Amino acid sequence: MAKIVVNVMLKPEILDPQGNAVASALPRLGFTFANSVRQGKRFEIEIDGEPTPAQMVEVEKAAEVLLSNPVIETYEVRVEK
Repeated sequence: MAKIVVNVMLKPEILDPQGNAVASALPRLGFTFANSVRQGKRFEIEIDGEPTPAQMVEVEKAAEVLLSNPVIETYEVRVEK
């Protein structure tokens, strides 16, 4: 079994109020490691066996059409071991 991961993030020029809220809350809770925070979505798709090139093309298409909004988001598709 293999896992295909699709990470979806807002484009850098798009405001991220949820990320800003987390970034503001971190120091109030004593965490001082972050300069900024951006939030996104992660989809994990499990398939039988190793993914074929055709399956990867299908996942890319699903990421473009269903899992992300290409106007305001970018996505990355990868196979996780």
